[in-house]
Amino acid sequence: MKRSRFTEEQIIAILKEQESGVKTADVCRKHGISEATFYKYKAKFGGMEVSDARRLKALEDENAKLKRLLAEAMLDNAMLKDVANKKMVTPDARRDAVAHLCAVHGVSQRRACDVLAVDRSSVRYRSVRPDDAAVRAAMKQVAAERRRFGYRRIHVMLQRQGIAMNLKKLRRLYQEEKLQVRKRSGRKRALGTRRPMLVPEQANERWSLDFLSDDFTRECLTLIADTSLSGRRVVRELDPVIARRGRPNTIVSDNGTELTSMAILKWCQQTGIEWHYIAPGKPTQNAFVESFNGRFRDELLNETLFSSLAEARTAIANWREDYNNHRPHSALGNVPPAEFATKIRLEMQAA
Repeated sequence: MKRSRFTEEQIIAILKEQESGVKTADVCRKHGISEATFYKYKAKFGGMEVSDARRLKALEDENAKLKRLLAEAMLDNAMLKDVANKKMVTPDARRDAVAHLCAVHGVSQRRACDVLAVDRSSVRYRSVRPDDAAVRAAMKQVAAERRRFGYRRIHVMLQRQGIAMNLKKLRRLYQEEKLQVRKRSGRKRALGTRRPMLVPEQANERWSLDFLSDDFTRECLTLIADTSLSGRRVVRELDPVIARRGRPNTIVSDNGTELTSMAILKWCQQTGIEWHYIAPGKPTQNAFVESFNGRFRDELLNETLFSSLAEARTAIANWREDYNNHRPHSALGNVPPAEFATKIRLEMQAA
């Protein structure tokens, strides 16, 4: 709005001249205003004294101030609603929120920080940390190849590649890259009293059968994929494993029909191998193989859609080779089972 060249006091004085008997045209000519402007002044200030004009000016200023405060409060409220659904826990999140308010609502950085109660120094701070691009790329590559590995196992894999890093730093990078493993819903398990299991002290002391594994070295001895497995088939698959590794003292299994068949009982009598069946509904009595089954299911079976039996056999064979020779096992000090077995064998030979 264009500001008048006369103050309120001067305008009232002009009106007083006209009221004293001077012609309107003469008053307008004297002060260099049009008659339209004169009558506009008269409509607003007619009959007022100088003190009244001052009070009116004060009221107008106060009204303008209140309008400005109301507009600012409404803008603050709109900005808070705009970021209400954003989590501002980390400094990066707060910086993003401030930048968003500045861009969308056209406010200054100072105003946005005041509304969000954010320290401006934290918003203006620029990190001097290295971007760790090479480490991030290696971490993402491992996570892409092994989708069910968490940050601890990825840390081990990077160490085996020669990349040394503090676990806390790797966890921070892991979270920044959003590589967290999606948790699958649990399934109902049999309830019962848990009993501690005796840990075997040497290879071939005890094998666990569901998928066949050595409870001491944690090696997967064989994985057989087929539409069905009979007792005779189980015996036929066990014989070459024993020929290659030597006979076990004990084999532990559940009570599946293929494992309680006459073929299995006859084979046990012929070989002299003790076969132990866990109690029905007590999978924890065969916890080693249950743990292996969980890893096998989580890392391969739940991640892969097989179109044929041949494809399934190839994928399972590749996973078994990787499990034995490359995948770190936390129970073995984060070394692969084959490497652990070789180490134990060399120690026994040296002794």
